[in-house]
Amino acid sequence: MDPVLVGIASIVLIVFLIYCGSYVAIALSIVSFLGVWLLRGDVTIAMRMMTLAVTDSIKSYDFASIPTFVMMGLIVGKAGIGTDIYEVFHHIFRRVRAGLGIATVAANAAFAAVTGSSIASASVFTRVSVPEMIRYGYGHRFTVGVVAGSSVLGMLIPPSVMLIIYAFVAEQSVGDMFLAGVVPGLLLATAFIGVILVMTVVAPHFVGKGAFVTAAAAGEPAVPALTLINKLTPLTLLIAIVLGGIYSGVVTAAEAGAAGALVAFLIAAVKGRMSFAAMKAVLIETGHVTAAILFLIMSATMYSRMLGIAGLPSLFSDWLSHAELSFTWMMVLYVILLLFLGTIIDTSSIILICAPLFLKTIEEAGLSLVWFGIITVVGAEIGLLTPPFGISCFVIRSALNRNDISLNDIFVGAFPFAAVMLIVLIVLIAFPQISLVLV
Repeated sequence: MDPVLVGIASIVLIVFLIYCGSYVAIALSIVSFLGVWLLRGDVTIAMRMMTLAVTDSIKSYDFASIPTFVMMGLIVGKAGIGTDIYEVFHHIFRRVRAGLGIATVAANAAFAAVTGSSIASASVFTRVSVPEMIRYGYGHRFTVGVVAGSSVLGMLIPPSVMLIIYAFVAEQSVGDMFLAGVVPGLLLATAFIGVILVMTVVAPHFVGKGAFVTAAAAGEPAVPALTLINKLTPLTLLIAIVLGGIYSGVVTAAEAGAAGALVAFLIAAVKGRMSFAAMKAVLIETGHVTAAILFLIMSATMYSRMLGIAGLPSLFSDWLSHAELSFTWMMVLYVILLLFLGTIIDTSSIILICAPLFLKTIEEAGLSLVWFGIITVVGAEIGLLTPPFGISCFVIRSALNRNDISLNDIFVGAFPFAAVMLIVLIVLIAFPQISLVLV
């Protein structure tokens, strides 16, 4: 069969299978096997390709960073560090209008620096922030929207697992990707705080009356400075060990994750939060998450090799060149693709499917693959807040113990934050130096 026809048909079939409810990794594996079989006319070759893809894709030592950072994030959640961070920022912003919403964003940004997971952030702050904001009289939709929106910071602020996955796909340094994620992550957090303040002016009923009664005015007592310092010490220690170790060159990304997991375990043990049963649950969950990510990487490797045999990446690159698309229109095309896939699949799958198609074009255009990685992650993150997939919204709904907040309420509340993410994405595309200033 015509290789190009097989390549295009494979993309259509993958989208069809995903819409039918198939797991992304399984859809990629099936289509890759069938594609090589059709292209080479030999089922044995297809089987060998799949076998080699499995062994070649995850044999790198660097992949050890995935389970170590996943484990660290899970242990941090068990240790109650998220609650401590929230209490600190709650106190810091106790005199500010919509202070609890701002505190939620700031706490999520800090929590992201030791977890690298949006799902963990969404789960933790649904239990910590939502009851407190509702108790103060914030609007239900606004409350869950703040938690959903700020939870995506975990995918961008290092140590982000998504940045690690992109680094492997694009063959870039994990350390460079982490450095590139710092300023955009802080910019996004600042933008979230800005939209919260704007909403208190243009949509006060949506925000709720609680936003206009500060914690200080409500008579909440001040917390001693020493107590705040004690609550922030574990976070500071973890950031210093993990990010400080990577940026100083003392440890690799995998070693930093392992060191962070060990320190997080000791902190949880000292706080009395790490029983044998809790550690067993962490290990099992780490295995589940790691297996799912690595399965995706293996299947994506199969798919990229099948596309390589079909010649589709080169054809796509040539098409973009001959189409003489400007930089702006090329990025518009890419962002639309990210937003479309964000409605049906998760962030890691989007990165593994989309990035390889554009990497050659981006590199030939003389653009930074590190910057392109930040654009890819931010664009894919928007899908965490948009229906019908919106995994962060689903996590929040499952973690809520309330019948008066529906999934639709969460999506409505998250919409302003998804819109802000799109604006920030446009800014990052227009000004690449924002992502590269620390690299």
